[in-house]
Amino acid sequence: MPIKSIITFIHDHERDEHVIATAAALADAHGAHLTAICLGVDHTNPGAYYAGANAIALQESLGRAQEDAANTEKLVQAQLGVWTMPWDTLSITAQIGALSIAVGERAQMSDLVVLPKPYGEGRGAEDVVITEAALFRTRVPLLIVPEGHDKNVAPSSVVIAWNEGVEALAAVRGAMPFLEAADNVDIAIIDPPQHGPDRSDPGGTLAAMLSRYGVRGNVTVLSKTMPRISDVLARHCDDKSAQMLVMGAYGHSRLLEAVLGGTTRNLLEQATVPVLMAH
Repeated sequence: MPIKSIITFIHDHERDEHVIATAAALADAHGAHLTAICLGVDHTNPGAYYAGANAIALQESLGRAQEDAANTEKLVQAQLGVWTMPWDTLSITAQIGALSIAVGERAQMSDLVVLPKPYGEGRGAEDVVITEAALFRTRVPLLIVPEGHDKNVAPSSVVIAWNEGVEALAAVRGAMPFLEAADNVDIAIIDPPQHGPDRSDPGGTLAAMLSRYGVRGNVTVLSKTMPRISDVLARHCDDKSAQMLVMGAYGHSRLLEAVLGGTTRNLLEQATVPVLMAH
């Protein structure tokens, strides 16, 4: 499926300027429309105030969030002003508890969501909420862009983390425009099951599917020689000089919310190249 609609969510322009730059370069390269949602996040917890101060605290916090959103939108518009592809911006304000709904509603009609790493120095709860909402409240592929990324919109070397899961397959389908343009696509499989359907040819069915799109996928079977799967994948990406990692996103159900955990979270914490995920 071609990429014709890209969306990103920004609440700190100075820190996430690289995300806007990458999203704009992607939109320009794919002839897509870019929408930048500029967020003002209200962190007020109404239950933490006594009755007389509640309304005042809410009003002040909401006012600051609205001001933050307006200022962020001005900076984003200035940055996007040099681009000729179609783009638009929208400033919205949401309480932290409703942020997931606001992100999900606006992202679901896009072909690609572009966001920064949700973990690391200076990152807050809102970054995690935005990432989880983009993944679990939509069926839209998500591209995580680490700091210092060089805006490479056509990675020549891509690693696919393959485990035969529906999430991994969804990520592969979402990454198809990048896979078709890549020179090298590596299908990485860690300790494939001995009794699985592809036991005699691990990754063979995926490689066959990709070949029909003109993508030549080379299968690499890896052993779990390190404590975490994420560490094995990260090292393999370094070995292959990968410029993008494609993987399924996995979460753990907690009441009605899904939260990132395990391999997904670990990879996002240490990612040095863009990670394209789907759930």
